Amino acid sequence: MTQIGLVAIGRNEGERLRRCLRSVLEKVKFVVYVDSASTDGSVEMACSLGVEVVELDPSQPFSAARARNEGFRRLLELFPDLKYVQFIDGDCELISGWLEKGIQQLETHPELAVVSGRRRERFPEASIYNRLADMEWDTPIGEVKACHGDALMRVKAFQQVEGFNPTLIGGEEPELCVRLRQQGWKIFRIDQDMTWHDADIHRFGQWWKRNVRAGHSYTEGAWLHGQPPEKHWVKESRSITLWGLIIPLLSLSLAWPTQGLSLFLLLSYPALIVRVGLSIKQNGLSASDAFLYAWSCIIGKFPMAQGQLKFYWNYLQGKKTQLVEYKTVQNTVPKDQATT
Repeated sequence: MTQIGLVAIGRNEGERLRRCLRSVLEKVKFVVYVDSASTDGSVEMACSLGVEVVELDPSQPFSAARARNEGFRRLLELFPDLKYVQFIDGDCELISGWLEKGIQQLETHPELAVVSGRRRERFPEASIYNRLADMEWDTPIGEVKACHGDALMRVKAFQQVEGFNPTLIGGEEPELCVRLRQQGWKIFRIDQDMTWHDADIHRFGQWWKRNVRAGHSYTEGAWLHGQPPEKHWVKESRSITLWGLIIPLLSLSLAWPTQGLSLFLLLSYPALIVRVGLSIKQNGLSASDAFLYAWSCIIGKFPMAQGQLKFYWNYLQGKKTQLVEYKTVQNTVPKDQATT
């Protein structure tokens, strides 16, 4: 496949990155890895595999969007005739057969800018949070509005919209897709396994931080593209405000004047969890998975509200939010493991 290149990004992914690069080097000739100041030996390990490495300048804020743009730029400098680029995160592994299917889709449908497939969790049984991530990746098939970080893109389309918005700390893929669709391009998801992902979330605190980042992303996305007709993430942002801020504040602030009657508003949360769980269960999930996912959606409004407030607070101060990290730094990857 001489028409396709690949950009992998990572920050302290440790063993996950080694698995990622090993999986892509078996399938793609032109690979660039972009590192965001890792301290776990990721750069040395990638170099030992013969991968072209770009190390981001730490004086500028890190973001996945910035890393992908820098990787894409270097990829095109080295191989200017590429037609397609596969982006992949350093905590993912490329699944055999995906690239052939993805390229076929782009070749036969010139109106498509992005094609993605099914991202699956490598260890869904390791924690309820990994299981939640696996359910999160199971998005609809067909023409869609957005993609995940792992996606196959048409170089011409990516260049037309000048890549990702490097200032975003999250939600950069849907934001890119908004701009692509505004230029007449389409986004498509096919029923094909694409990548294995390792969420590596084992503690409630990690899950909370991840949702803080999501809340910030929803709010910033709505701020950028919330105008009609797109109304990007406006509904999601309003839901975060309602369930994460307004209802709990009303319930607690009115408790004294209503002699505690306002606290009954809090019963709307378990009621909503039941309603959402029953609705999701109709999609074929087991009862336990359906209600676990419903719990995550509703309780997740609280950390998302924190992320929402973080966005507005920093906006008023004229500051950019720094990268929100929730994963544990893995041990340094020994160089000799890179080739074993």
